[in-house]
Amino acid sequence: MEPAAHIRKTGLPGVGTRYDLNTEAGQHLSVVAHQDGRRILALHDAEDDDNCRNATPLAPHEAAALSRLLTPAPVAQLHEHLEIDLVSERIAITKRSPYAGRLLGATQARTRTGASIVAVLRRTAAFPSPTPDFRFAGGDILVVVGTREGVDAVAELITGG
Repeated sequence: MEPAAHIRKTGLPGVGTRYDLNTEAGQHLSVVAHQDGRRILALHDAEDDDNCRNATPLAPHEAAALSRLLTPAPVAQLHEHLEIDLVSERIAITKRSPYAGRLLGATQARTRTGASIVAVLRRTAAFPSPTPDFRFAGGDILVVVGTREGVDAVAELITGG
């Protein structure tokens, strides 16, 4: 688990709030969040913490864009720590399917394959997170999520292959 960064917060009456961060690399960064939404990003002198070496103003939309760049993507972190390759696929319930007109629970898809039927698309309607008592109809499209092997196994099960 990553160590938490310690950020100091200082109120600036009539201006907004200043946030200070000392990085592991020994740098001192600060952000002044003005009451009107503007931000000023500053880098302080390592020798004299009170001396601001460089600062740049950021409009609200620029600060938002920068924060998105600096925020790690949750999925990217997942891939760093786990070797999971999930796929999603749409599988049709045809007239020849042994499950046309039957309940989702009868498939036992998750138990048998490890993959999940996460939604059913029917004409112009969508049924997210269908329960075991959901009745399939010919022409339904199942949205299945799982490993490649699991999704392939659901496709074989549903098509009767």
